[in-house]
Amino acid sequence: MSDTIRRTGSCLCGGVQFSVSGAPLRIGLCHCKDCRKAGGSVYSAFAIWPREAFETTGLVSSYGTRSFCPTCGGRVAWVDDNEAEVTIGSLDIAPTDLVPEYELWTSRRETWLHALPDTEQFEHDRPAAHDAEVPTPRSLSDADAAE
Repeated sequence: MSDTIRRTGSCLCGGVQFSVSGAPLRIGLCHCKDCRKAGGSVYSAFAIWPREAFETTGLVSSYGTRSFCPTCGGRVAWVDDNEAEVTIGSLDIAPTDLVPEYELWTSRRETWLHALPDTEQFEHDRPAAHDAEVPTPRSLSDADAAE
């Protein structure tokens, strides 16, 4: 994947636009309770870029580090000081060439979903050792910790 590629995306109504540049740091699926609730789906497919590769325009609201459009409620990104996590489905061009490398929170995966072939499987979050240079974007939520 080229480091010069620029991808664009938006919320459902188009009021919030964003772009990411270069190759993502990592690509994955997550089955945790937070992702399920935030997206209203049984898992979330996402790609993570360095924070400096992410740009956005338009008015956004946020819930913690998750941002969304205040007009349509469409999810925009999960952003912290180091990284920006973009849901693959919010990108303008589909299908993409972004292929998940791992799955998180497989302990919450629906029984009728199967593990993606050739991907790392994590019962919960990825171990910190996998992210020596870049912190993991999700921390164990109180809701998931209780389960």
